Amino acid sequence: MEIHKYEKAWLVGALVLIVFFISTVAYVTAVTGVDMVDESGGTIHPDDVSDDERFGDPRVEQVGENEFEVYMVALQFIFRPDPVEVPEGSEVTFYITSDNVVHGYQIVGTNVNTMVIPGQIAEITVEFDEAGEYGVLCNEYCGIGHADMEGKVIVHPEDEWEEMQGGDD
Repeated sequence: MEIHKYEKAWLVGALVLIVFFISTVAYVTAVTGVDMVDESGGTIHPDDVSDDERFGDPRVEQVGENEFEVYMVALQFIFRPDPVEVPEGSEVTFYITSDNVVHGYQIVGTNVNTMVIPGQIAEITVEFDEAGEYGVLCNEYCGIGHADMEGKVIVHPEDEWEEMQGGDD
């Protein structure tokens, strides 16, 4: 069987592109720390979210000097709790789940961007080194009210945070 030289060139070019794309995905995944949503955060049956001790009362919880955990539920068409308030210089671990449809959770201006899948708990940790107000948006189409699904992360300056907490008693 004879293959024309132009067909060979197209085949070689296509194979080179395939290898390039696979290499790019492998590099980004391995080197930049991008992870897929997996079961490392745990799983939960979507019908049990409101009865779960972590997600029945969505909240921000201080677990160390500058460490916080956020137990969040993405619902059509809100995030609970909203807003999330923490001091600057804090490390925050988000545990996010949904009881209805797939949502997205992206904190604008940070590297936080994850899918929120019913039945899975997405776990993502971020350090907030600068005070300010960060917008949160759902970046997965979740229904007719998707465009209005937004929230806030408010990072308070340390002195303001101490004042809010009642100072150094």
